[in-house]
Amino acid sequence: MFRKILVAIDGSEPASRALEAAIEEAGAWNAKVHVVYVVESGLFSSLPMDNTLEVIYSVLQKEGEEILESARKKADAAGISLTTHLRQGHAGSQIVSLAEELGIDLIVLGSYGKSGVDRLLLGSVTDYVVQNSPITTTVVRS
Repeated sequence: MFRKILVAIDGSEPASRALEAAIEEAGAWNAKVHVVYVVESGLFSSLPMDNTLEVIYSVLQKEGEEILESARKKADAAGISLTTHLRQGHAGSQIVSLAEELGIDLIVLGSYGKSGVDRLLLGSVTDYVVQNSPITTTVVRS
């Protein structure tokens, strides 16, 4: 039985399908859904922070907030309780640590995210979570 479900979203089609699957599971189990969007700040960690990077980070954060709000509307329409989380860092490790912090019973992920390279194999973030999380993880194929 699942009481708390975490789904990671990034605005991609596979993530959208993962959100739909998480909402369905929540309805079946009367569970709460937590949705996380991670701004991959690790991509910029070796670069000096200047105005350009601050603008890029701000754009990514705003995009995340919009994607999380869209998820909230989908859950509201389905009558599902949803809490959003905006994190920064390495997406895989942020998902695993948030799941552990919240006592999540099920993690739901898309098979790959926005990166075109990730489509060649199982997405790198998804692969990281599957390999490193002790929590039951469902990968929604696209």
